[in-house]
Amino acid sequence: MNLQTKYLGLTLKNPFVVGASPFCDNLTACRELEDAGAAAIVMHSFFEEQIEAENRALVHHLDTGTDSYSEASSFFPSYEDYHLGPNQYLRQLTRLRSLVDIPVIASLNGCHLGNWVGYAQQMEDAGAAAIELNLYQLPTDATVPADEVEAAMIEIVRTVTTAVRIPVAVKISPFHTSLPQFAATLVASGAAGLVLFNRFYQPDIDIRELEVIPQLKLSDSSELLLRLRWLSILSPELGADLACSGGVHSAEDAIKALLAGAQVVQVVSALLRHGPNHLRVLRTGLVQWMDEMEYDRVDRLRGAMNLSRCPDPAAHERANYLKILQSWRV
Repeated sequence: MNLQTKYLGLTLKNPFVVGASPFCDNLTACRELEDAGAAAIVMHSFFEEQIEAENRALVHHLDTGTDSYSEASSFFPSYEDYHLGPNQYLRQLTRLRSLVDIPVIASLNGCHLGNWVGYAQQMEDAGAAAIELNLYQLPTDATVPADEVEAAMIEIVRTVTTAVRIPVAVKISPFHTSLPQFAATLVASGAAGLVLFNRFYQPDIDIRELEVIPQLKLSDSSELLLRLRWLSILSPELGADLACSGGVHSAEDAIKALLAGAQVVQVVSALLRHGPNHLRVLRTGLVQWMDEMEYDRVDRLRGAMNLSRCPDPAAHERANYLKILQSWRV
């Protein structure tokens, strides 16, 4: 059974990639993930705010006693709150790259052009096989038009992709007016692949203390449905690789994502719940299903249920919406 997969120009032994997560901070865990069958590992994000935090820390030590920026700085974590500072992140990337025999993909997270973009080159120098550019942005200013928000994202992609020789995948959200057009523009601007989708963490409210409480909830398989829809729509249209991120917990979930057109599936929440050995469960389930369905190569099933090859393309479009609504009876 041939599970070999091409993603971002990399030859992977199978389509299971460990997504951006705390695993990369633990070298022992990364070895366990590789032994369990991980085809690649994405490091957790390096944030543009970390550069700002480092600069604030430097100003603080050089100008102790001033408090001119205390209110603004309280909006972000302190420099010490980040697990890995800029230099530590690059050193960890180098260590991880020398420890495992699978590709290590660095991750950049930003929404404004700035000094942080230059770290893409340093990640390349540190041995990153590719970069995942996470455009985590939640617009809140009602005066900024949508096209301006997207234009800023596209400029970041263009800047980063021209700064490095290694491939860049762009992790996006589904919240765009014309997602196919935006995705195509990202690819035309240099993106070698897209990661679908970002998970926006939703804060809660403490009604006793009247405080906003950060919430981190792991994904479940129900989140896969949104990914399947857009994988099916985008995969026939884009000349770029697609990664499914969010909602892959079982072999069945992974199979669905591949049928919809994903090159790889990124797994995090399931591994945090069940440990690295869960990758063996996923791989075994995929192999068993392929054997039952008489697929000898994973490439043969990829995209078999996308919008252009699905026996019923309307199932992905408006007809399915109408059919579902009419199916309810009270």
